[in-house]
Amino acid sequence: MALLSCQSLSIAFGGPPLLDDVALQVERGERIGLLGRNGEGKSTLLKILEGSLTPDGGTVVMESGTRVALLEQEVPAGIAGTVAEVMAAGAGRQRDPEHTVRRLCSLLELDGGQAFDALSGGQKRRALLGRALACEPDLLLLDEPTNHLDLESIEWLEAFLMRFPGSLLFVTHDRAFLQRLATRIVELDRGRLTSWACDYPTYLRRKEDLLAAEERDWALFDKKLAAEETWVRQGIKARRTRNEGRVRALEALRRERAQRRDRVGEVRMSIQQAERSGAKVIAAEHVDFAWGGEPLLRDLSATVLRGDKVGVIGPNGCGKTTLLNILLGRLAPQAGEVKHGLALKVAYFDQHREQLDEARTVAESVGHGSDHVVLDGERRHVLSYLQDFLFSRERAGQPVSSLSGGERNRLLLARLFTRPANVLVLDEPTNDLDAETLELLEARLVEFGGTVLAVSHDRQFLDEVCTSTLVFEGAGRVKEYVGGYSDWRRTVEGRQVSREAAPGAKRRARKDVSAEPSGHVAGGLHHVNPRNRRAQRDETPPRPKKLSFAERKEWEALPGRIEALEKELDAIHARMGDPGFFREGADAIRTATERSQALPGEIEAAFARWAKLDERA
Repeated sequence: MALLSCQSLSIAFGGPPLLDDVALQVERGERIGLLGRNGEGKSTLLKILEGSLTPDGGTVVMESGTRVALLEQEVPAGIAGTVAEVMAAGAGRQRDPEHTVRRLCSLLELDGGQAFDALSGGQKRRALLGRALACEPDLLLLDEPTNHLDLESIEWLEAFLMRFPGSLLFVTHDRAFLQRLATRIVELDRGRLTSWACDYPTYLRRKEDLLAAEERDWALFDKKLAAEETWVRQGIKARRTRNEGRVRALEALRRERAQRRDRVGEVRMSIQQAERSGAKVIAAEHVDFAWGGEPLLRDLSATVLRGDKVGVIGPNGCGKTTLLNILLGRLAPQAGEVKHGLALKVAYFDQHREQLDEARTVAESVGHGSDHVVLDGERRHVLSYLQDFLFSRERAGQPVSSLSGGERNRLLLARLFTRPANVLVLDEPTNDLDAETLELLEARLVEFGGTVLAVSHDRQFLDEVCTSTLVFEGAGRVKEYVGGYSDWRRTVEGRQVSREAAPGAKRRARKDVSAEPSGHVAGGLHHVNPRNRRAQRDETPPRPKKLSFAERKEWEALPGRIEALEKELDAIHARMGDPGFFREGADAIRTATERSQALPGEIEAAFARWAKLDERA
């Protein structure tokens, strides 16, 4: 018998059913990822399974004695007391709740005596997870468990849930989290639940094939219906006795068409490109900033060039938003200097949604009192524009306070993209967005010809968009790495392998800090520590204002050379990351290690040369 079985579940709230004859079985030990677009009813289904919401119809059957606990999407208001007290509230009839709470506090790395109100957003989520775990549930329901968690906490949660002995049913927008945890995927789409016994990439392919088949079937159905409608309009001939069966069949076709639930359209977004900025967008030199005596930034030097897509990674509270504000000039550094390039037009996405007035309507929030917006020089009605972001005319007239988290994010994106920009600053843009909208946003950012600065804990988003990452490494130190999240992890792990593989590697690393692979790729070009670049430029004799023929040829060839060097470095890192690397001969290991340390210097020198020529191109 299944741990939990649902049959014919249905529920509606005045509109089309959120659940329409839904069936679901959960077996012991399963980890099921529940997918669906914003507003499809995923949270509603979890509440029905947990027992806090009664469906309009259908049944939920569980094995005798089954315990179910739910971690909700948002932190509930009005929770008071210490962490231990909050957890104990979920213990129910446990024989020794104090022991259970102490064990959970240790497991979740929380201080049981600390006031719940004093916790950070991520710590509150951990405490509420402890409250859900206190009853030792057989089925744990998680609604967006990675919301407000930093990367370290997300990875900790993944490892924790991999060891969880019960069954999991979880809703998430984090595709990497889903891919690692889910043993099965179920999707809620237009009130129906479909099970996919595969991983996430396979689900995407099969889903695409299913939708294509649905479109073909509907096209054939509509063609048949149109032919029958033409026939019936021919007049008296259609009403003869011998044709009454055909008329009844037409009426059945009409009823079937009326009951069809078309898929909600996809978000359509485009980023308005302002005129090009200067080649150098932001240059920070030896920046320091502290708060309450704690250093947030210490001796930060970084250069952002036109076209860079820079991710910012770090734990909650480390100073990522502060870094953005300093780079944008909204906050003055306590030491050092930040310089801005020419013709910058910045659009800023705020993670705390402070740009939204709760009392204004959705349309007013985008139109700023006008019925029209100007997109690429053309006027367009606000209501038409909002439909591109899946806001109906009715929804556009409702106040911002009535919006869900995903709808608020879509509204902020709609506002953001009404303004031409050549620098986009995105502070946690991925929270609450469904996978389809998230993938479209990624595609648009990759296509965007300007510069992007993005704070995110979404690993796949960082991998898809970023050409470099600024990583907070503790004590105010921020380091720059090539590529996105996975590239950063490979670089750090590869460096550790190098140090373990070569006896003198640590000594060489200390001797040549500038040779560490900690640069970034921008438009296929690799650049590293700006302080090193500045020193190299100072040593380079002045050139004529215009490039000579030979210099132009060199400038055009350098990107290809840099790309080839980077590929060589990536290949060496991949080879050194393979356990088989240690079975190679001592000479091969030494050669690979030395080459991995020399290549970053060659790449930096090539980029410094390209940057010098590019300023005069």
